[in-house]
Parts: sequence; C-alpha cells; structure tokens
Amino acid sequence: MRRLLDPLLALLGIAAIALSLIGLAEATRGVGYAPLTIAGTPARVYRAPLTQPGPAVVIAHGFAGSQQLMGAFATTLARAGYIAVTFDFAGHGANPTPLGGSVDDLEGATRVLVEETRRVAEVARALGDGRLAILGHSMASDIVVRTAQEVDDIAATIAVSMFSPAVTAQTPANLLVIAGEWEGRLREEALRAVALALPEGEVAREGVTYGDFAEGTARRAVFASNVEHVGVLFSAVTLAETRAWLDAAFGRASPPDAHLDGRGPFVVLLLLGSVLLARPLSRLLPAVVPMQAGGGLPWRFFWIVLVVPLVVTPVVLTFVPTQILPVLVADYLVAHFALYGILTALSLVLARRLSGIAPCAPRIAFGPFALASLAAIAYFALAFAAPIDLFLTAFAPVPHRVPLIAAILIGTGSFFLADAWATHGPNAARGAYPATKAAILVSLGIAVALDFERLLFLLIIVPVVIAFMIVFGAVGAVLGRATRHPAVPGLLNALVFAYALGATFPLLSGR
Repeated sequence: MRRLLDPLLALLGIAAIALSLIGLAEATRGVGYAPLTIAGTPARVYRAPLTQPGPAVVIAHGFAGSQQLMGAFATTLARAGYIAVTFDFAGHGANPTPLGGSVDDLEGATRVLVEETRRVAEVARALGDGRLAILGHSMASDIVVRTAQEVDDIAATIAVSMFSPAVTAQTPANLLVIAGEWEGRLREEALRAVALALPEGEVAREGVTYGDFAEGTARRAVFASNVEHVGVLFSAVTLAETRAWLDAAFGRASPPDAHLDGRGPFVVLLLLGSVLLARPLSRLLPAVVPMQAGGGLPWRFFWIVLVVPLVVTPVVLTFVPTQILPVLVADYLVAHFALYGILTALSLVLARRLSGIAPCAPRIAFGPFALASLAAIAYFALAFAAPIDLFLTAFAPVPHRVPLIAAILIGTGSFFLADAWATHGPNAARGAYPATKAAILVSLGIAVALDFERLLFLLIIVPVVIAFMIVFGAVGAVLGRATRHPAVPGLLNALVFAYALGATFPLLSGR
C-alpha cells in the first residue's frame, strides 16, 4: 500500500490542478481587462467585449489586499454589462507609492485613500455611460462610504465586511452591506448601519430591503453563509447580491447568461493539487544527511519548548516598540517571529540539559542541501506564488519590496529554523511539528488581547496565516522526511512567510 501512495497522490494532484485550471478559465471567460495608470495608481478596466458602455463600478480592496483579490467582483459585473475598475491603493499591491499620513488620524491615511478613490472614480465615470457606483471591502468599506458622501451622483455603495463610523441615516445613497456568516461583529455592524435609516425603535432584519432606490434611501444587510473575512469575497451570495443591488439601483437587468465568477473553490483546488504533488516530487530530492537530523525531544521535556515562547513573547513585546519597518502590522509579526524563535532555541537548550539526550547533528552535504533547497524554492514559486498572483492577490516580486522581504527574513528565519530543529530528530515528540504552529497562533492571539487597538488587523489576517501554516506545514513535513534535515523545510517556510508579508502588507511613509 505504501508503494501505491505516492503514485496515487501524484495522480490526484495532477487531476486537481487540471480541473482547477479548467474551472478558473471558465470563471474569467468572456471578460477582458486592460491595465491603466491613474495619477500613479495602478488600475485595471474590466469589460465584456462588444457591449455598449454601461454604468461604471469602482472596486476597492481592503487592508493588505490588492486589485487581484477583487477580481471575482470585476469579472461578474463586467459580464453583466458594467464597466468594472479595480486599483491598488497607495502602499498596496503593485502601487510603488507608500501610504502617507497617520493611520490613526481621519485627516491622515484615511484622507489619502479617499482622495485616491475619488481620482479613480472620476476616470471610471468617463469610461462608462456617466453613471457610477462604488464597492469596497474591509478597510475600503469605510473609504468608499466617505467617498460616496463627497462625490455627487454615486448611485449605490456596496460595503463588504464593513466597519465605518461615517454611515449616517441619510448617507451614503442606496447602501448594501454584506458580511460573512462567521464575521459576528461585522454582522452586527451591518444591521446597525441599516437600522440608522429606519424609524426609531425599528430593528433591521437580514435580507430585507428598506427604503426606495429612486430616492437613494434603499438599504439592505446580507450575510453570506459559511465564509469569513476573505471567503466572503468569493461567495456566490456576495456576488449575486452585489449584481442584483446594482441592477436595482440603475434600473437595468443583467443578461440572463451572465454567470457569476466561481473562482473561489478552484483556487483552493489548485493549491490543494500542489500540496498533493509535493510528497511524490520530494522523493526525487537527495538526502542531505544519512539519518534524520534534529534536536527534538519527547513530550516530557518538549513541553518546555512549546510553552515558554508562547507565553513570554507576547508579554515582552507589549513593552517593546516594534515599529521598526515601513510596513503596517507586519512589523509586529516580524518582531514576534524573531523573539519567538530566540526563545524556542533557548528553551530547547534548557530542555536538552534537563533530558541529557544529545541532538542528532550529522555533517551536512552542501551539494545535496543546496539542490534540495533551490528545488523547494522553485516549487513554491511555480506551484504557489504564480497561481496566487494570477487568481487570488498580488504576489509577484515587485522590486521596491525586495529589501523589505530581506529584512523580514531575519525574523521569520529565527522562528522557522529554530522550530524546524526543535521538532525534528529521532527523539522528536509525535505531533510536535503541528503543535508548535498552533502554539505561535495562540501566542499571536494573546498579543492581540494585550494590545487590541494596535494589533486589531492581526485578527483580520488570522485565516490567511492559518492557511499558510497548514499548507506549508504539510509541504515542510514531507521535505523534512525526504531530505532528513530540518534546515530545508525551515528555510523554505522562512522564505515563504517573509515573501508573503513583504509582498502583501501595506508600505508606509514616514517610518
């Protein structure tokens, strides 16, 4: 049976990748986009060929997002006859301009983002028939609400995963609020925003449209089932409600054959196929050492390595300034990774002295080590980074972010290399590898609880961090077994997380 496992995984992986590519091609069929630069802001204009210009819809991404992340909205609306315009905010995606202004001041970064959205809206209006709507996710939900309050004749505003204190009983016009079923606090915010326009004492209900589109007073709150803060962007409920709301606001009907963009499940299937292929392909890699290396310990001693950094790291960093890099929130993550890795190494030394068990540290063969490491990095680039950039969010190597990625690597390298050594070896505790990943997530949760206001955005990205831990934890596990040395999976995971943070988190000016 063991002999059949690798061929079976290879077949399943290839089948998953093939099916996902077919599905992704279908999701974007019939829609083209053209790149556009608006006063330095990278943008894209989506439209179906051979259609008359319709209303324009400006689509704005959220914190650490990009215009690619909003692609499902763009293709769905373009196929329905709208002119969809996406763009990268300052400091995000491919936009080379750092985000200026204080993030805590409404006249700081918020004003910068509103002004950028207004510039994009002016161009978008001219591309269509003169009518305009606006859509934003998460951070951008507040931005589009404020933009709609300042720009004349925005016919409808769609706020996805909204948190915006700017909503009033009268503005913005024709407001649709969408939240994921698993976004409890944002569901409450959606109902609160709708209730503002109702008679005093009346409670807003999900899925009920209040007010009148012709008067600009229409409001509705909708919850997309079984999704969280990122999954809500790909939900069929979200896309269908968005299209129907715009059709009602503009008094038009989408073509009956205009299907929704269904890329979400196919992106997951594509990444799953790449994970399944990792094990059989890892068999082709050379062993770096003749026997499994590592410093792992049985559970009666390993608990020290697990608990000490989990508790100490968030407490120490509460009193230490972490604004060391020109990137929002990721600077804290770098500091957390760095200190966590140092404490993991120190705890391992202490636990080893208590155990009396010597680590297994055979001499590394440099040639096989270099080959295995380069092959792992190449696989990440082709099987993960490229598809993510094409179908999910901005993930291409942008030159102005390379120095930042190198700086972040110091922190991620500290954690992942120490963690890999502590969880591998002939004496390593069973389940130690996933246990340490769960432990650092718990540690980050403690950090948010200790400094909620500063680290709020960490909660938003937790699902993505968990996904990366699961995916590259699985890839790292097979790499560790195939090469017999923890440095190979440790190096890969350090590079993956440094790259992900450096490529996606917003760059700030003035730090």
